[in-house]
Amino acid sequence: MVLWGIAGLALLIALAALASARRAARKLETLNQSYWELRYDFTRLRAQVARLDPEVQDEPAAPPPPPSTQVAFVSLSSMKKKHE
Repeated sequence: MVLWGIAGLALLIALAALASARRAARKLETLNQSYWELRYDFTRLRAQVARLDPEVQDEPAAPPPPPSTQVAFVSLSSMKKKHE
């Protein structure tokens, strides 16, 4: 009798897990569809803006300036002599 109770409880837990997984799958599908719709709308609107104002280009950000190539070596002993 106890084994039937454990089996029934396990079945209920399995059904609850299945229902939860299905809800999560539906939510994921909805989010995925929303993502692609937003991406499509964004691309379409960007094309409209480019058509209305051709000066506005989708240019990448300016690259950072190159690091300074003038690196001077200052010895610590020379700094001691100046400040003494």
